[in-house]
Amino acid sequence: QVQLVESGGGLVQAGGSLRLSCAASGSIASINVMGWYRQSPGKQRELVAAISSGGSTNYADSAKGRFTISRDGAKNTVYLQMNSLKAEDTAVYYCNYRQLASSSWGQGTQVTVSS
Repeated sequence: QVQLVESGGGLVQAGGSLRLSCAASGSIASINVMGWYRQSPGKQRELVAAISSGGSTNYADSAKGRFTISRDGAKNTVYLQMNSLKAEDTAVYYCNYRQLASSSWGQGTQVTVSS
């Protein structure tokens, strides 16, 4: 079982920046993928960005050019640097950890962008 603790959400004005962090603990596999998803009211949870243990990244079109995902393997922590934030980025952001046959979710952190 892997536990995830997120931090870094908050209220920011449009055009501003936030950095989300997600620390993983527990039975962490050497091969895994960590990512950020988001969900706003009335919408399905969607992928924002993901990064593999090997460093490969994947971004939603809405995140490309504005968000950067990175990870610190020694700390088992993944980060999401969000720049040029827009009102439509407002959502609860969830950290996700995936390894073969299992997945874990964080509790979510609210990001609110005021226009």
